[in-house]
Amino acid sequence: MTADFTQTTGPSSGRQAPSYDMIELSSKKAEFALCVPVINEGKRIANQMRKMKELAGKVGGPVDIVIADGGSTDGSVEPEALADHNIRCRLTKTGPGRLGAQIQMAMDWCLDQGYAGVVLIDGNDKDEPAEVSRFLEKLGQGYDFVQGSRFVSGGLAVRNPASRVWGIKLVHAPALSLTSGVRYTDTTNGFRAYSRAFLLDARVSVFRTELGGYELHYYLSRQAGRLGFRVCEVPVSRIYPESGEIPTKIGGWKGNLKVLRCLWDVCTGHYDA
Repeated sequence: MTADFTQTTGPSSGRQAPSYDMIELSSKKAEFALCVPVINEGKRIANQMRKMKELAGKVGGPVDIVIADGGSTDGSVEPEALADHNIRCRLTKTGPGRLGAQIQMAMDWCLDQGYAGVVLIDGNDKDEPAEVSRFLEKLGQGYDFVQGSRFVSGGLAVRNPASRVWGIKLVHAPALSLTSGVRYTDTTNGFRAYSRAFLLDARVSVFRTELGGYELHYYLSRQAGRLGFRVCEVPVSRIYPESGEIPTKIGGWKGNLKVLRCLWDVCTGHYDA
């Protein structure tokens, strides 16, 4: 980090969010924030940032882009590189937890900054940044939870592992649909959006250490439906690379069993506030 960048720490809100360091690269310009959770994504996040920069009029304009780093050590999200790609801020988690904690960190900071809503997109270059506009449109219409789906009309799933697709269609989405009262089709997809009102609702209680892993995504899907918030899905693309390592943090039978355990706990009300 050079002297041109000022680092501060959070959270300052008093919420039970994980501790983090913050480097602001520009000032707030938009009503909504686009948050990108990453950890050692290397070339994948570099490619994605180039796409977001190319779409500056559509993405960098209506949303401020925030990198939510889980503690990368590969140099892929150094401030100097981020400043060249219209990134507003880099948050680096220093407290415990995994993906859920990264997202809590981003939500905490965005709420403190006064954003009206938060769009989440994975940082592994499997999603299409141009589709962010679909989430912004729904947030602007008053929806509280917008789920991206590759399985609805207009969605696209390219080279997605068959086991993942059928696991979603036969187990994951039906379970969350049944227990939330909302029909979902793509409940593991991290491309989604939340309104400020939803994140601040005491019945949701987002900022808890027990929601520091994959359970956070599933829990919020369930709560949005069962508590009567406005929910919808929008079509998105999920494109896996033609060759090389599959970009995923869920691997092997142990990873899949952990997902199923998280799903069970969420659907049986273990995390209900």
